[in-house]
Amino acid sequence: MRIELDARLNMLAALTPVCPMAADVGADHGFLGAWLLENKRCKKVQFLDISAPSLEKARGLIEDMQLEDRAVFSVGDGLEALTEPAQTIIIAGMGGQTVAGILERGRDRLSGARIIMQPNVGLYELRVKLAELGFMIVEERLARAGGRWYVGIAAEEGRASYSEEELLVGPCLLAEKPDELSGYADFRIKVTQKAYDGAVKGSKHQMTADLARKLDIWKRVRECL
Repeated sequence: MRIELDARLNMLAALTPVCPMAADVGADHGFLGAWLLENKRCKKVQFLDISAPSLEKARGLIEDMQLEDRAVFSVGDGLEALTEPAQTIIIAGMGGQTVAGILERGRDRLSGARIIMQPNVGLYELRVKLAELGFMIVEERLARAGGRWYVGIAAEEGRASYSEEELLVGPCLLAEKPDELSGYADFRIKVTQKAYDGAVKGSKHQMTADLARKLDIWKRVRECL
C-alpha cells in the first residue's frame, strides 16, 4: 500500500524537512503522517487529535502499512497531547484563530521547532500572532485542490515585522511571486469584492473601509504579476 497525497497535503509534505520526529496536530485520517513515515521524511511521527474516533482512523492506516513501530498516537487538545519534543509541528485544516490559539497555549513546547500551518481562513490574523509569539515566516506555498485554494506557511523562531501587504498576502509569496499567485490573487479579489459589496449594501461603514483597503492591496499585487 502506497499513500498518494492530493495537492494540499503534497504542499504540506514539501514544507516538511527531514527530521527525527514530526507531530501532526489534528491528524484525522493520518494520510500526511503515513506518507512522511513511508517516504522516510521523518523517523517517527506523533499523531495527535482531540477526537479519539478520528485518531483510530489514523491508527488503523498505520497498522495496515505496518509502520506502528515508528508512530505515537495521543488524544488531547492541541500541543497538550505531545508526548515528546518534535522538530516539526504540523497544524492544518483549521481556522487561523484556532491555529494561533494552539500555538499560544503550547508556546513552551515549540522551542526550536519548525511549524507548518495550513489555515482555512484567518491568514492575516495568524501571521500577526506568529510575529507576536516570536516566529518568522520562512516559506509559503500555494496549492489548488478540489476547486479550492490553500496556503501553506512554514515558520521558525526569529524576530519579524510585517507590512500590511505582507500580512494580507504573505511575505514569502510577495517576495517570490510563484506562478500560482496570479490565480490566487484573482480569487482573493473576487471574494473581497463580494464581501465589500455586501458591506456597502448593509451600511457597515467600518467593515467597508477595511475591505476597501484589502481589495486595493490585492489589486495592486495582481497588477505586478
